[in-house]
Formats: sequence, C-alpha cells, structure tokens
Amino acid sequence: MSEVTVTFVMHDGEEITANGDAGSTVLELAHAASVDIEGACEGNMACSTCHVVVDDASFDRLPEASEDEEEMLDLATGLKRTSRLGCQIEVTPAVDGMRLFVPRESRNMMGL
Repeated sequence: MSEVTVTFVMHDGEEITANGDAGSTVLELAHAASVDIEGACEGNMACSTCHVVVDDASFDRLPEASEDEEEMLDLATGLKRTSRLGCQIEVTPAVDGMRLFVPRESRNMMGL
C-alpha cells in the first residue's frame, strides 16, 4: 500500500499533518493522528460530525458525494461548497497533499 499525507487545518489555524495507508478514510486518518473530529456514528454515515471542508484543488480530484452523503451534509454546521464527510473520503494516492479544514463546531444529531 502507498502512504498518503493530508493536512488538517483546525479552526484556530493549527495544522496537523497525518500520514496513512491508501484505503483508509479521512476519519480514520484523523483519529489515528489525534485530530479533534468526532465521528459519532463511527463512520456509518449516520451523522455529520466528521464534516470537513476540502481545499479547492483536492476537491476536484474526489469522486462526487453520494445522495446519502449530501443528505447528511445538510445537517452540518458551516457548510461550504467543498464540504464532505470525512468517513466518506477514501484516502488514495490521488489526494496526497490534500488540505482539510475542520469547522469550529459540529452538530451531533445521534443523541436526539
């Protein structure tokens, strides 16, 4: 497997670089690097707590979001044009160098 590097940019400007094997997800990579992204549903696409904003250049290299992902994104706070769920972004060599902006807050609808 090839290793991929992504950078998480926190809401306060701190940058956390994470390395991982292709085939994992951005959410898994974030958790392995101790990035503060909740992922309340553990990657089952049943919440929007792993919402990230992808940099423009990398966004164009990602496959389109599914209709289910788009519906979950509607629940996210701070939604942008390049918003995605971290559990749905597969780490591949095509996204090596991707920058992901982590919103200040997330909305956990799991407990309702």
